Amino acid sequence: MVALKPIIKRVNFAVNTHYMTKKSFLFFLMPFLFVACFSVERDCKPFQTGSFSFTTVVNGDTLVSTFERDEHIEIDYYAGIADTSTVRWINDCECIVKKLNPKSFQDSKAVQMKILSTFEDGYVFEYHLVGNRSNIQRGRVKKNSD
Repeated sequence: MVALKPIIKRVNFAVNTHYMTKKSFLFFLMPFLFVACFSVERDCKPFQTGSFSFTTVVNGDTLVSTFERDEHIEIDYYAGIADTSTVRWINDCECIVKKLNPKSFQDSKAVQMKILSTFEDGYVFEYHLVGNRSNIQRGRVKKNSD
């Protein structure tokens, strides 16, 4: 019997470890089950045209720009200056925006925009220069009117 005590301890440890592994697995699995049932709303069609405002913070300053967009043209207004860009929709939620009259080489680069989620009066999106996914930015746009 004395010789069996180490073996019994190992068996009990293995059984308890197996039980704890199952329990901890279920504990970590439960949050993923709830997240998997959640889907982000993306009704992008209403945001392809209209009047919008975009607020961002640059170096501690809050900057607001407004823009109007139809299916093919976007006119941005910032600091009293209008800037026109072409808009090419890839699908309902993604587009490529390119300035018509760029002032610099950097301005001549097209920007890809993807709407990530929508809500009643706006959307959350990410954007980056076409061909450069290393600097992806995010923003939130509010729709002012149709």
